[in-house]
Amino acid sequence: MDKILRKICNYFKHRFSLAVLDETSGRWPVSPSPKNIPYLKAENAGGRHILLKPDPVIQPYYFLADDLDIDLLIRHHQSGLDFFKPGRMVIETSPGNYQVWIHSTRPLNLDEKRYWLEKLHSDPGADPKNRWGRCPGFRNRKAKHKTSSGHYPLAKLIWVDWKRKANIPKTELSSRSKRPFSHQPQGGVCHNDNLTRSLYNKGNESATDMLWPFIEEDLPELKFTIVLSKKGRIGVTMPVHKKEHNI
Repeated sequence: MDKILRKICNYFKHRFSLAVLDETSGRWPVSPSPKNIPYLKAENAGGRHILLKPDPVIQPYYFLADDLDIDLLIRHHQSGLDFFKPGRMVIETSPGNYQVWIHSTRPLNLDEKRYWLEKLHSDPGADPKNRWGRCPGFRNRKAKHKTSSGHYPLAKLIWVDWKRKANIPKTELSSRSKRPFSHQPQGGVCHNDNLTRSLYNKGNESATDMLWPFIEEDLPELKFTIVLSKKGRIGVTMPVHKKEHNI
């Protein structure tokens, strides 16, 4: 877990926050210090969620694509044999479900973030304002993910790139595209302080014991295989899709 925190720290330029979320009593901040790892693990084991987000001073340079399946991950965030596109931190929050942080070369306002998140097919209820994501290295304690054996999935850090940044094209937004979200953002990773289970159940997940992606191309059948490898190889083969948005 120390290594994971160091990687996250590098990605957010040493400016990020952690928090513990209790679905009934709310959320409270915890310093992202290695000395707090035992406390965070204990809270996680007690059924609470561990979240993260960049500090306000750097938030304009980061945004989070939420609730992505493997198809969307490949289509919008993979860069062929070079693995993932620049500036990504990819977290598998539950089996087959992903959050992707994107580090931009320039600051973006909330309207720009909403525009690009819509293009990337992020969860429409996951507003970028003061957005929290799931911290890798901890269990996703949503009840719907509890297995028959009583276990919860570990949020996994799939990829992190703190050396490069994403070049987000500037876009002239119409008044229509600047309209506010049609509904209050849902979920414990949004900006609400007091949350109920019904509000929290819609949202995304994450965790980590480092898994590195290897990408193989099956040229005759025009398919990609992504292999998340640690001790052995777990392969998922998906059709190649035309890239719709290059950021």
